[in-house]
Amino acid sequence: MTRAAFCPAPLRCECWQPGWCPRPSGPSGLQLPACAAGPRRLRRGSVPGEPAAMPVWLRESGWRQTLTAVYLELPLRGARATPANIFCGEQYLKVSIPPFLFEAILYAPIDDTNSTAKIENENIFFTLYKKEPAIWDSLTLANADKEKLQHLRENAVLKAHEKAKEETEAKKITKQEHKKYALEATMKLEEAERKRIEDLKEKERQKVAKELELWKKQQKDAEKYESLQKKRELHQEIKPLKERKNEKMNKTRIPNEGTSKTRLKSTKGHGSSSMFSQNLKEEQLPAPRSAATIKVNFTPRVFPTALRESRVAEEEEWLHKQAEARRVINSDLSELEDLKEEEKNPDWLKDKGNKMFAMGNYLGAVNAYNLAVRLNNKLPLLYLNRAACHLKLRNLHKAIEDSSKALELLTPPVPDNENARVKAHVRRGTAFCQLELYTEGLQDYEAALKINPKNKNIEEDAEKIRHLIQGTMQSS
Repeated sequence: MTRAAFCPAPLRCECWQPGWCPRPSGPSGLQLPACAAGPRRLRRGSVPGEPAAMPVWLRESGWRQTLTAVYLELPLRGARATPANIFCGEQYLKVSIPPFLFEAILYAPIDDTNSTAKIENENIFFTLYKKEPAIWDSLTLANADKEKLQHLRENAVLKAHEKAKEETEAKKITKQEHKKYALEATMKLEEAERKRIEDLKEKERQKVAKELELWKKQQKDAEKYESLQKKRELHQEIKPLKERKNEKMNKTRIPNEGTSKTRLKSTKGHGSSSMFSQNLKEEQLPAPRSAATIKVNFTPRVFPTALRESRVAEEEEWLHKQAEARRVINSDLSELEDLKEEEKNPDWLKDKGNKMFAMGNYLGAVNAYNLAVRLNNKLPLLYLNRAACHLKLRNLHKAIEDSSKALELLTPPVPDNENARVKAHVRRGTAFCQLELYTEGLQDYEAALKINPKNKNIEEDAEKIRHLIQGTMQSS
């Protein structure tokens, strides 16, 4: 049975006391319904079919006091008590252990919050702290009429009920505060974890950037060293040639000087001054010509092809198409909220993907190209580079899709996109061959050869594919 809604105690009390009962209950544990408006009166014999019963009053008790506390000892006559059998208010004390009952209207108010009760050896030892330090004349209030006693009981129960409600509300508020604190603590932990991850990403990005810069510097140093080596080798090869040339020049000049001297001697004898002056003029070298700079202004053209070979309309269409593709950026994605401004640039993402591909991080490169494609799906190089990553990861169908998409965007065909079209055909053909679709792969390789017929590697690969197709047909 449920206990009364206004009852502050955790269990029911069966006092069977005449008059008003603060926690209504009937004999034999029959719980009576509580009035929704508050406490109610219960008289003996009010339960139909139940005989009236009288409680056994516990009147043997001993007490002593100090200026601030009252010490009460209550024998239980062999009854077993629990904390649920005790009810204590500011001026009301009650112990109900059916059929035993103890009730006391205290002489003065006490601090029911700090007062204690200890159950030990079939006795209850109360320690009741006085609200105001004073010496009591007696334990209970003497010469009190029935109405006053009833009023004190009602006030005790009502105050206990209000106190229980306040404690419930306080517990609820405390629980909410604990939840709020736990939520804030969780959010702080998540924020700290997110910051830690961001710091790790930033450190890793800086590390990769430093490694890439170091690699570039090493490449430049290696190229400089190779160019110096080539210059030295070329100088060593040219030096003996110059020495031989100087030797030949010296050999040819010595007899000429001898003949000129003999000629001079012979002309002195004949006295021919005109011949002498003519020979001197022939041997004298002309002075160096003065240098000059001529400025020539050529017609500016993006595509370095002759006018008779170029297709001006298609080239202008290609340039216009590329310019439009650069301007189209989808910046309304929800993933862009946590990205930096530089990470929202498709060119920056493309470069990042290229660096990851060079380092062998193909999955990271695919992720960078994916975000770049979502930002701008009109750039053919993004699909072309992603197709290369898919080839490395053996995602052959995706490589074919990206290569086909790149070929769709690489229109119209102009000299500026020749290399890109060649790569697209070769990568799609490679994917077809790895899927053992050699006929389709050969078609792509032949298309690449039509664009660049001087590429020996593509020509050799196409020849190998032809042999594979012929071998497959012969075996079948």
